[in-house]
Amino acid sequence: MSRVCDICGRGAKSGNKRSHSNIASLRKFSINLQVKKVGGVRKKVCSKCLKTLSK
Repeated sequence: MSRVCDICGRGAKSGNKRSHSNIASLRKFSINLQVKKVGGVRKKVCSKCLKTLSK
């Protein structure tokens, strides 16, 4: 199951996790996905798109 928004196509980003000694190790920033019915079909929608759809 991929963590990608079905409406806008946004996915996870990568970046650095920084320890107290400032050593960088890679980590993943996941997006906030919700499963909602859009037009009678269940879709994985990010919170940004939900806010736009409610307008």
